[in-house]
Amino acid sequence: MSHFVSVGNTKRQCFLCRGNLFLRWPVLMATVITLLVSVTWRAARSESERATEPVLVINGGANEQRFTAAQLLTRPEVVELRTTGDVYNHTIVYRAVPFLDLLGNDVDPKLDTVEMEARDGFVSQIPFALIKRGANGGAVAYIAIEDPRHPWPRLPQKAETAGPFYLIWKNPEKSAISSEQWPYQLSRLTFVESPAHRWPQISVPATTPADAPARRGQDVFVTQCLPCHRMNDGGASDTGPDLGRPMSPTQYLTDAGLRAIIRDPKAVRAWPAQQMIGFSKSAISDADLDALVAYLHAMAMGRFIAKP
Repeated sequence: MSHFVSVGNTKRQCFLCRGNLFLRWPVLMATVITLLVSVTWRAARSESERATEPVLVINGGANEQRFTAAQLLTRPEVVELRTTGDVYNHTIVYRAVPFLDLLGNDVDPKLDTVEMEARDGFVSQIPFALIKRGANGGAVAYIAIEDPRHPWPRLPQKAETAGPFYLIWKNPEKSAISSEQWPYQLSRLTFVESPAHRWPQISVPATTPADAPARRGQDVFVTQCLPCHRMNDGGASDTGPDLGRPMSPTQYLTDAGLRAIIRDPKAVRAWPAQQMIGFSKSAISDADLDALVAYLHAMAMGRFIAKP
């Protein structure tokens, strides 16, 4: 502790205390430097954590919005939804935001499809009309948000969860929502033209009757197969092989073998990196499976292939 001595009518710090202060100066400087380094490191760490935080991007055609999980979880529209029989096959309670509430007026009216990209390469094409139907008595689409502090269970036979974002439906039976219209691990949602407009090479000819099995099969293909496969290079995902080029599976598989692969791929051929899990009759009915095979046969006929 410093003390003072009297010199005439004034008080001055004694020589010894001034010396002690001089000796303590390096310690003080080291303390200040340590504090500055600590503050800088914490700021850099915080910035790094923000940079790596999962973000959901929604592009309505004219504007792009970006949402972190923290931002979505604090929105006033957040609700708790209990679902059974989704990708987890048991009851899960999600915190979710109605998808339509996130859009506002930022959607280009010329775009009729929501392309939903997942981290694993899955790219689902969801008709916007299907989502808008939720405001008029149909199934209601929600974006479920995984709280990093309370992660969801791991996916069956995988090391990761369905997060960070997952499209789920309330009352899916009201709009006949299929299993492939529940895309998880979402990272980006983009409004685009319908698949048939973007990739005419996936379509049967316009002269095909509306009730023809191949036309119904095209709808089944777009909903159930296009999220992972392309057709004649039309599509956005490379998860599975192109089902038109260089050859159609109908050219090297029997119809019975093709149906068996669609129902249970591992019962026909299997390898460690195989991702296709197959479609039960509740996902693709026997009638829709027949229509899908008819579509693949039609597309194998070169005259049905339109150039982009």
